[in-house]
Amino acid sequence: MAEYIWVSNKESLIIKPAPKKSPLFLRMIVLMFAMVFGVYICSICLKQISVETMAKFESIKVIGRPPHETKLLEIPFKHYPIPETFNRAECAHNPVRFFAILSMQRSGSGWFESLLNSHKNVSSNGEIFSVKDRRSNISSIVQTLDKVYNLDWFNSASKNECSAATGFKWMLNQGLMDHHEEIVEYFNSRGVSAIFLFRRNLLRRMVSVLANSYDRYAKLLNGTHKSHVHSEKEADTLSKYKPIINCTKLITDLKEMELTAAKAVEYFNSTRHMVLYYEDIVRNHTVLKDVEEFLRIPKKRLKSHQVKIHNGPLADHIRNWDDVKTTLTGTPYEDFLHADY
Repeated sequence: MAEYIWVSNKESLIIKPAPKKSPLFLRMIVLMFAMVFGVYICSICLKQISVETMAKFESIKVIGRPPHETKLLEIPFKHYPIPETFNRAECAHNPVRFFAILSMQRSGSGWFESLLNSHKNVSSNGEIFSVKDRRSNISSIVQTLDKVYNLDWFNSASKNECSAATGFKWMLNQGLMDHHEEIVEYFNSRGVSAIFLFRRNLLRRMVSVLANSYDRYAKLLNGTHKSHVHSEKEADTLSKYKPIINCTKLITDLKEMELTAAKAVEYFNSTRHMVLYYEDIVRNHTVLKDVEEFLRIPKKRLKSHQVKIHNGPLADHIRNWDDVKTTLTGTPYEDFLHADY
């Protein structure tokens, strides 16, 4: 409050309070100032919200089977590609969703992809980054991704002009982890949804990896190597080979697999994603409905002609089973000895 300052002839300083103003008047001034300031702050917030909404309409993180999704506008995840190699014709106005299946070798990704491709509106283009030149640097990776998502990538799975969802499967050791920052930025800017597919029983995955590596050279099926088979006879032939597991490194190898999967999910945590497990899909096919919902495609009955190779107890598929059992008994991985899948 203002005050009068007055100096007398005797060099003494005298301070006298100013006349008091009406308390009601002062309260009115404070109230008006608060209202003006509040309106200003609200306008700033609204501008920021509108900018953020235009930049990112949908930010959904789904872990496991998605029980709930916070739905925002979905425009960035609906795309209308204009391919350079063909005309989408009457389907040009149909939106396309972009996805990538992120997995590790021998985790059921081939079987899962064949299920997706049985949908008449889904094109999943296989393990395209198995070719080293396509993942030699981030520029090559982006160029390949652009070709896939522009619908200019052709193989037997391509549905061409009437695809409602298009993607491919990408193994973690095929440049994905090495360039994860740039790839996350690409996924978020292009509206690519990630589907993680892992295997709970890592011991069974290890058996499958070793058996598949052996067959690359042995070519047990009439001199031909096959990673996936479509008959019980072929599966029975391949399952006859029983690998020997290095028990000295077994615990370390299992931990490394777990760590790699955890890192991948952490790296891509800011993307729109879901995490699936092979065993869950085998036991409960309704998980596939969650995938269809995640991709926003019509629900269909999905099926695959692939046949599982290693059936039955793991004891039937590991040559040094007793050593493996002794190594894992009493550890967090003991359950792997008994699980069916």
